Amino acid sequence: MKALALAESIQLVSRANGVQPPTAMLTLEATVSHPVRRTRRPPVAILVHGFPSGTVHASKIGADLPELGDRLAITMGWQAICPRLRGCGTSEGNFSLAGWVSDVMAAANYSAVNFPDSPIYIVGFGTGGAVGLEAARRLPEVAGAAVLATPADFEDWANRPDQLIVHSRKVSVIKDPAFPEDRKGWRNELQQIRAVTAAGGFRERPLLVLHGSEDDLVPTLDARAVADAHGGADLRIITGAGHQLRHDPRALAMLLGWMDRHSQV
Repeated sequence: MKALALAESIQLVSRANGVQPPTAMLTLEATVSHPVRRTRRPPVAILVHGFPSGTVHASKIGADLPELGDRLAITMGWQAICPRLRGCGTSEGNFSLAGWVSDVMAAANYSAVNFPDSPIYIVGFGTGGAVGLEAARRLPEVAGAAVLATPADFEDWANRPDQLIVHSRKVSVIKDPAFPEDRKGWRNELQQIRAVTAAGGFRERPLLVLHGSEDDLVPTLDARAVADAHGGADLRIITGAGHQLRHDPRALAMLLGWMDRHSQV
C-alpha cells in the first residue's frame, strides 16, 4: 500500500531570548508531514503541544502530534509542522514562556522559507494555545489560529513561581539546576504573555476557541474571555469534554472542519 503522507524529521533553530542569553541559539526537534499529492499552495498547520504534567513527562509531550499532522496531510492535503518546544523531547533549552513563543515563531519562519506561498495556521493545545496565539499576533503572515483548552492568562503560575519551577524540574522541562538565573524576568513572562491579550491583537484574523465543558484544569470562563477579547472568534464549548481535547473526536472534527472552511476563503 502506498503511503498517503510523507513525514520527515527536521531541526529548527530558535533564538534563546527572555531570561536566556540573547545571543544564544537553540536547536529544536520537529516533524513535518506532507501530502503525497500536493496542491500548488497547500496550507501549513503549526501544531503546538501543551505543558508537561505529572502524567506526561517532557520527553513525551507532543510526541502524538505528528499523528494529527499526518491526518491533516492525508484527509485535507495540508502540510503540518510539529515542533517540540524547548525543554521537550530532544529539543535543547529550558522552559520559559517567551522562549516557547520564540520556538513557535521559528517554526513559522521555517514555513515561510520552505513553503513561501502557503498560508500558515497555528493550532495550540493548552499552554501551547497561549504561546501559539502570541506568536500569531506578532506574525502578519499567519492567516488564522485555533486554541484548544487554553488558559486566558498565567496568573496562577505567576503567583506561585517557585512551585512551577519545582514542577518543571520534576517533569524535566527545566533540566539546568541553575535555571532560571533571572527569576524575576522568568516570572514577568508569566504575567506578560496572556492569551486574552494576544486575542485582542488578532482581531482582524480568524480565531477558533475550543473548550470542554468539564475541563478540570482550565475553566470555560477562560475560553469565553479569550473569545470576547478577539470580538469575532468562533467559540465552541463541547458538552462533557475534559481538558485533553487532542483525543476528543468531536473536538478534532470541529477543528478540521474550521480549518478546511477557512483555507477555502
